[in-house]
Amino acid sequence: MSDATRKPTEKERQLAEHLRVVLGRLNRSLRLTQAQKDLSSSQREVLMAIARSGSLRLSDLAREEGLNPTMLSRIVAKLEAAGMVTRMSDPQDARVIHLSATPEGIALRERIRGERTNALLYALRSLSKEEKQTLNAATPALEAIVATLRERDQ
Repeated sequence: MSDATRKPTEKERQLAEHLRVVLGRLNRSLRLTQAQKDLSSSQREVLMAIARSGSLRLSDLAREEGLNPTMLSRIVAKLEAAGMVTRMSDPQDARVIHLSATPEGIALRERIRGERTNALLYALRSLSKEEKQTLNAATPALEAIVATLRERDQ
């Protein structure tokens, strides 16, 4: 039996549940920034994805964010009305829509990222040297988990 198909152990299940809870709390805590107070969580995450990619097809963004195209189109319309993103038709195929962040959208993304980084820096100051080393050593494993989950979802 391959490792991917074997039944998880009780310790693995407990670890998975603990990680889910802790990472969920961390993610929610980092979402609470001042820079983004006028955006819904969906708008914020869509803006962050568009600004991160530079230019992105609407269909690719829908797949990446796990949103249906109709819902995503509404979110993009609100971001476009707020001056955060632009929507352009593909010159070769008018059915294809490309999204880009405006300078204002990029600036907001940078403010959000800065606030999130500062929040983590604040929290890291309360950790011991050993705890910081443990966290640093765990980061590659967390990145591997993210990569595995992204591969699974494609």
